[in-house]
Amino acid sequence: MMETSEETRWYDTLGVFDLETTGIDVTTSRIVSANVSVIGPDGNALERNDWLADPGIEIPLQASTVHGITTQRAREEGRPAAEVVAEILDSIRSVLARGLALTVYNAPYDLTLLKHEARRYGLDPLVNPSPIIDPLVIDKAVDRFRKGKRTLEAAAAVYGVELLDAHDAGADAIAAGRVAQAIAARDFSEVNVDAQELHRRQVEWSANQSESFAAYMRRTHNPDFVETSGWPER
Repeated sequence: MMETSEETRWYDTLGVFDLETTGIDVTTSRIVSANVSVIGPDGNALERNDWLADPGIEIPLQASTVHGITTQRAREEGRPAAEVVAEILDSIRSVLARGLALTVYNAPYDLTLLKHEARRYGLDPLVNPSPIIDPLVIDKAVDRFRKGKRTLEAAAAVYGVELLDAHDAGADAIAAGRVAQAIAARDFSEVNVDAQELHRRQVEWSANQSESFAAYMRRTHNPDFVETSGWPER
């Protein structure tokens, strides 16, 4: 199996991506804000792209409480959603076309929601985006038995990454990239491979994690629980 070298270290320069949205249902929720950036070996942004969209629907209070963007602000300051979604897609394609991996914490949420938004506005969705780096999946694989939450905030604390403005798309995107770099710096053998191989491994890890969670739910809560699987999109 190909190990990383000075020329192939996926974590030296990383694309990062995050969304803040109107809800948790990836099929119906809309994008409110987004960030696609590129970070260097020190975790600082080399390039940064931020968007604020008018999602065209009311932003529920519960969502506004999380990310701080109200319906009024989105309508007054946000750009048309179709334009924003098109630019996000173009930006991600540009990052991947340059051979950079794209870091997305809990990738199936953001990438699946983006896919539905693309279709909503008659845009071409991403097709099998790769390589994707998902620190949530990787963290569960390399530190399987650690107790506690696996949120971005929790992972940032575990790996010594500063996250001062959680649920801001830019802050979260860059923090996710830094968590990925911090995991790599601990020299876990599981991630000491090139980005495409790591992408393939995450497909397997995510499937195993989903299956394990479903088995736990069926055993302890609901015998009819059906797992939700698929990575990096569903």
